[in-house]
Amino acid sequence: MRIGCPTEIKPQEFRVGVTPAAAMEAVLHGHEVVVQAGAGLGSGFEDAEYVAVGAKILPDAAAVFEQADMIVKVKEPQAGERKMLREGQVLFTYLHLAPDPEQTHDLIASGATCIAYETVTDRAGGLPLLAPMSEVAGKLAPQVGAWTLQKANGGRGVLMGGVPGVGPARIAVIGGGVVGTHAARVAAGMGAEVTVLDRSLTRLRYLDDAFGSVFRTRYASAGNTAELVAEADMVIGAVLVPGAAAPKLVRRDQLAGMKTGAAIVDVAIDQGGCFETSKATTHDDPIYEVDGVMHYCVANMPGAVARTSTIALGNATLPFLLALADKGWRAACLADPHLRAGLNVHAGQLTYAAVGEALSLPTIAAEDVLAA
Repeated sequence: MRIGCPTEIKPQEFRVGVTPAAAMEAVLHGHEVVVQAGAGLGSGFEDAEYVAVGAKILPDAAAVFEQADMIVKVKEPQAGERKMLREGQVLFTYLHLAPDPEQTHDLIASGATCIAYETVTDRAGGLPLLAPMSEVAGKLAPQVGAWTLQKANGGRGVLMGGVPGVGPARIAVIGGGVVGTHAARVAAGMGAEVTVLDRSLTRLRYLDDAFGSVFRTRYASAGNTAELVAEADMVIGAVLVPGAAAPKLVRRDQLAGMKTGAAIVDVAIDQGGCFETSKATTHDDPIYEVDGVMHYCVANMPGAVARTSTIALGNATLPFLLALADKGWRAACLADPHLRAGLNVHAGQLTYAAVGEALSLPTIAAEDVLAA
């Protein structure tokens, strides 16, 4: 198979879909790898590193899309990239289709087979290709939230850990999964007073057993959530419904009860965000204010630490990339139900039910596609 890796063109996106290490593995498996010139520079990988492991450098994205059987990216294809997809081509990347009807319609129209990192599963019921970026985003959230809280950025001017005689910042983390756990650990490590909310008692018990007094836990009832949001200097949204739009857990009218200059960090923004007032921003212009509350809603937070993120993502995607290349997408999905869960679009049909429900579009089961 000829595997193609174009340069990411989403604003302030510095990651790359294929590392030199992954390119070497693919070449050793007998495949060809074509990489757009400069694609790895944002993550610190020179073109020469790809050439040294047997990959070929192509001058532009058009050449990569034209020659490749499978396109491997990081972020969802932008409008210009979607026009270059063709029938029978495989796209392997993050898609986040539920809040993005325009992209969904374009991918259906392309005739391509589109496999989404964020809905691939594992034997434990986890999301192995989302997890590394969730870990990065979770660890970044308190860091960028602390910056948002600085007075010069419109925040309350509160120091995360306080100082002797002055209390620390109060942080509410909504969601106790991968993002929320890492966010809570880092925020607590910065000295903040942290409370994690979740609706799963099993998860709350795990967090309490694993972290003890490092941070607190509360059941995420509407009342508890409203109370903690009103008391917080920073609220981190870390809720995920796999493949579906994020639920809106904080309404706009609740902002009036928040402290002026409080910070919201919405890590769920890729799936539409879990605050009613959330809208996607970029690293160029990450913060905006609504009713006195500062919102940080960057849709590709891990892109800020591109080298770490790229290597972590590459480690996770490599086994699936090789399976798709070695067996072909159909045989690979037939052999692995966890990879099959990543199939979102095929040959003009939507194949992921949660996306269909979010966008009111008809879907066909992936199993029926593979049986055809």
